[in-house]
Amino acid sequence: MRTFFTLAALCLAFASATSTKPDLCVPRCPAIATAKFTTQIPSGSPCPQTTVDLCYTNTALKLVFTASGETNFYFDPAQTTNGDIWEYEVMEAFIYKGSNDPQTYFEYEVNPNNVTYNAFVYNPSRVRTAGAPFDHAFISDPFGDGFAVNTVLNKPNSKWTSTSTIPLALFNAENPRGTTWRMNFFRTITGPSTFPNQQLCGWKNTGLASFHITPAFGTLQFV
Repeated sequence: MRTFFTLAALCLAFASATSTKPDLCVPRCPAIATAKFTTQIPSGSPCPQTTVDLCYTNTALKLVFTASGETNFYFDPAQTTNGDIWEYEVMEAFIYKGSNDPQTYFEYEVNPNNVTYNAFVYNPSRVRTAGAPFDHAFISDPFGDGFAVNTVLNKPNSKWTSTSTIPLALFNAENPRGTTWRMNFFRTITGPSTFPNQQLCGWKNTGLASFHITPAFGTLQFV
């Protein structure tokens, strides 16, 4: 209870000081903030619940993704780090340190097989305009660079959870208290009978059947 009220007070202080109300205030671990979503994008139709718990240390961003209502746990076992795992089922975080609508940001994905996708995205149009530049710069050795991930499948309860650690040095953001970030979180859902078609689910609706719409990113304050 004390942690909740402290976090609420810090969020209120930030909003008063900046005239900006963040969508989420992220605390130092072990306290957490949670982003939850239950709708598809862009339609707003129902989607199985997905949550992302967030907290930070001096050197890392901690994310715990939980996909509820899962029926297929669908992935390609041949895929490895930085493969096209987004073609199947994944949970995703798009991450940028700063307050503006980013043109470059980090894309992190994890699938039910504990395989990750780790890349900086170059999206100068901010909305992936047709014909505009759009590129990826991959982190080729994420585990050697300090990333960590552990994925647990709970098939009896139709759920899978991935606990991830992302080094803050990636963003030149050690000791991040007081910093503002832009992020969005997503989940793709498919299965043997529907692949390659997917349900696209998201925290902040992008208004299009695309995740790469940075003006839609939420605002997060590290407190």
